[in-house]
Amino acid sequence: MDRPDARDRRHAVTVGTAKAAPAGMSRRRRRQVSLWIQYGIFAVAVVAIALLADWPTLRLNFANWDAARQLFPDIVTVGLRNTAVYTAVGFGIGLVLGLVVALMRLSSVPPYRWFATVYIEVFRGLPLLLIFIFVSVGVPLAFPGKNVPGGAVGQTGVALGVAAAAYMAETIRSGIEAVPRGQLEAARSLGMSYGGAMRSIILPQAFRIIIPPLTNQLVLLCKDSSLVLFLGVTLEQRELTKFGRDLAGQLGNTTPIIVAGICYLIITIPLSLLSRRLEERQRRGQR
Repeated sequence: MDRPDARDRRHAVTVGTAKAAPAGMSRRRRRQVSLWIQYGIFAVAVVAIALLADWPTLRLNFANWDAARQLFPDIVTVGLRNTAVYTAVGFGIGLVLGLVVALMRLSSVPPYRWFATVYIEVFRGLPLLLIFIFVSVGVPLAFPGKNVPGGAVGQTGVALGVAAAAYMAETIRSGIEAVPRGQLEAARSLGMSYGGAMRSIILPQAFRIIIPPLTNQLVLLCKDSSLVLFLGVTLEQRELTKFGRDLAGQLGNTTPIIVAGICYLIITIPLSLLSRRLEERQRRGQR
């Protein structure tokens, strides 16, 4: 048992601590004060920028309504349409090729796994611009007299597709591995072939899991399609960035580039919102 003097000392320490606590600031209060200080710094920075910026010059060069009106309707009927086409073709090629590479990555045949691993590492490591240059210049040099079929659409789709396939393959592989392995074993025990089980049972579930990241990949491809400006495209084959850049050079004003950026947002923001909604629905379904 504790001696009375020891208990008295502990009681005195506890009472002293309780009396001293109000003098200090609680952790929650410190966090609130820190947050208000950050808000204040941000507000001061915004006000300073607003006061120091040359708004008339900014409006003249980046929000010139007369220059913007000259873009329509061609920026929609040509630039926006071609961007959507290039993105869709690249996504389709990337999805099909990515599925093949993912299945090779999971194959029990070593050469298939080696090829898939090398493909994924190489095309995830190369800048997309180099892939565009190789498709547009390297293919005709490697195969004289031959070009990627489909013109600018084919070249852009192949360049975007082979790069996206490396990322999609890893996404698809993770989706397949997320499906309980017992389902494949149960299907095989019922007499289904491996390919039949994958087509009918595993892949449908895997794709439901990976829809959100695939949607994010679609957003990235939409932005990456801007690299088509490095290809020799005609006026009717220009996508948004090329369209805005050409008009900005003709008008001597950067407003066309801003309008082109807004058109990109018209495509990417709904896709991003869709991706987040699908992720939330998937999380609710897992609870």
